[in-house]
Amino acid sequence: MIPLRDSMRTQRYPYVNILLIFANFALFFYQMTLSNEQLSSLFFRFGVIPQNFTFQQGNLALPLLGSMFLHGGWFHLLGNMLYLWVFGDNVEDRMGRGIYLFFYLLAGITASLVHIAANPQSAIPTIGASGAIAGVLGAYFILFPRARVLTLIPIGFFLTTARLPAVIFLFLWFFMQLFNALAAAATAAQMVAWWAHIGGFLTGVVAGLATLLYRRIVTG
Repeated sequence: MIPLRDSMRTQRYPYVNILLIFANFALFFYQMTLSNEQLSSLFFRFGVIPQNFTFQQGNLALPLLGSMFLHGGWFHLLGNMLYLWVFGDNVEDRMGRGIYLFFYLLAGITASLVHIAANPQSAIPTIGASGAIAGVLGAYFILFPRARVLTLIPIGFFLTTARLPAVIFLFLWFFMQLFNALAAAATAAQMVAWWAHIGGFLTGVVAGLATLLYRRIVTG
């Protein structure tokens, strides 16, 4: 399923969300200027390598932030940015710009920590914004339960669209991440950080509930 747009309109221009998308594209264009050797060095320096955290090796703070702005290819980048474009503006509008930026980074860091806990011996560098974006999806799930998402759905060799309730779209997305995480654990195949997606989403759910509680307290 591919989200195309949602039904929720924002009251404020999503400057932070646009800035995050721009930063991801800018870093990717920089990656394209590097040789394969330089690119590999970049990934091993700024990617999250669970083994390094398990044995306390090297700089551990920098990868937690840097990894979420690097991507492995166009498909990886465009897929992540599409989700951020569709869902991030509304979450920023509801949380406020400063809190949204803090939340986005926190969700990305938490997602990486969950991945490290699930794969403590892995020596493979993990990169990408998907953990942070999973947090955005989790927050959207709580904050906009009545929204609908125009979704592109492949059926065999054909494509169709449907307007799915956001809660169903995001529930299915989460279920797919959980299914893939369990399947990967059973086969020892850990090429995708599925547990990072789960950790990020649950962080977003907590943040969404906290936002609702805060707004209820403020508005009485």
